[in-house]
Amino acid sequence: MQETNPQIAAVIPCYKVTEHILDVVESIGPEVSTIYIVDDACPDRSGEFVQKRSNDKRINYIFHAENKGVGGAVVSGYKAALESGADVVVKLDGDGQMDPALLMAISKPVREGNADYSKGDRFDSLENLFGMPRIRIFGNAVLSLWAKLSTGYWSMTDPTNGYTAIHRRALEAINLDKVRSSYFFESDMLFRLNIANCVVADVPMVARYGKESSNLKIHKILLEFPWRHSVNTFKRIFYRYYLREWNVGSFELPAGILLIVFGSWFGLTSFLSATAAGVSTTAGQATGSAVSLILGVQLMLSFISYDVQSEPRIPRQRR
Repeated sequence: MQETNPQIAAVIPCYKVTEHILDVVESIGPEVSTIYIVDDACPDRSGEFVQKRSNDKRINYIFHAENKGVGGAVVSGYKAALESGADVVVKLDGDGQMDPALLMAISKPVREGNADYSKGDRFDSLENLFGMPRIRIFGNAVLSLWAKLSTGYWSMTDPTNGYTAIHRRALEAINLDKVRSSYFFESDMLFRLNIANCVVADVPMVARYGKESSNLKIHKILLEFPWRHSVNTFKRIFYRYYLREWNVGSFELPAGILLIVFGSWFGLTSFLSATAAGVSTTAGQATGSAVSLILGVQLMLSFISYDVQSEPRIPRQRR
């Protein structure tokens, strides 16, 4: 059952955010009982910067001796929040792009027991996109479908959004030490939450983009994200459809793949053989290839439909 007055903690990973971090901290409302500033071996000493300038008694400081990446910093904050007894943990960045005034809205589905994990959604309306850099819009559009397949959350529209809230039972259900520490952190969290049958909710929001610069490098995404999404897709499908249980999707997927591969191979080899012999492909060969491809595509679409319907619906905190 969800708590009547859940204890809320905020985790802020810090790396080169001295220009905005104080404004972010000062804008966090009294509903939040504890704030974790995680200095990820920041060259600007963001943690010490806040220590010297803020008198907020809610702040706890975590200093990394070595840079662990944004995921590693958030995980450190998550673990500290769990140890302190927090019921809901909100993660927001220290660069000012995530409005602290939205914190209670972002966490509402989790606080009210309707979700285990909630994320900001910048794509809820076209108006929300006006201030977003085009490269971010393009990157999210490209990664969105792949993220749906690898995480299993087909209703999700903004997979890389880092403004999130999570319930302690969801945190306890996943192995935080295995979550990717890089910028793939958000997508990997979703993958692991799906394996744990956690409910994820999108919350419409408007991101703020000013003069701050992102530490994210595009070439790192191009090298890491496709590979990681592919690995997580395979792992999720294997675990949910073969290791944990067998269902109709367990048969539709391999049958669909085999029919598509066979239809493509049979059609191509028949065409090449007929061309080499100087004759036309027979009607039987063309029909056999076409029927195999059509059935294979139908089975694949049926599997995807089943996977969409299998998205977790009951939050762990209600079980």
